[in-house]
Amino acid sequence: MKVYVGLGSNLGDRLENLKRAVASMRSRGLNVLATSSVYETDPVGPPQPDFLNAAVEIESDLEAGEIVALLKEIEAANGRQETERWGPREIDLDLLLFDGRVVSEGGVTVPHPELTNRPFVLVPVLELDPDLELPSGEPLEAFCENNPEGVKFFSDPASLG
Repeated sequence: MKVYVGLGSNLGDRLENLKRAVASMRSRGLNVLATSSVYETDPVGPPQPDFLNAAVEIESDLEAGEIVALLKEIEAANGRQETERWGPREIDLDLLLFDGRVVSEGGVTVPHPELTNRPFVLVPVLELDPDLELPSGEPLEAFCENNPEGVKFFSDPASLG
């Protein structure tokens, strides 16, 4: 199954946090097929430092809930501290899309509920696959303007390993 995961970090060595998260995905058996470029983005929520954001395309036989549980383990192992909602964080990993399916069970909702509202997620995901569609068949690019404000190129995909 093809899966898309969003990555974000705005505390500590942000780029290193993203690299460690991708390496952790690989070491825990997720087959990382591609990584997007890294983008520096304005934060959403309370005042805090800018984020680095990226996305990865993964192939996995795990179900959506199992992937979310694994992503939470990776966050914890890489220093994620639970703080206020939308607050600063060392690493944030979100399951964005899951094999073209809609999932709503056990606290897992896919597509990610904020996917179409967040340019900092849409830009890296669309870099991985510009023809990507929501499970409804709507093209994801319809929700993303060209060169959205607050999303700036930071480094190429090779920077994530």
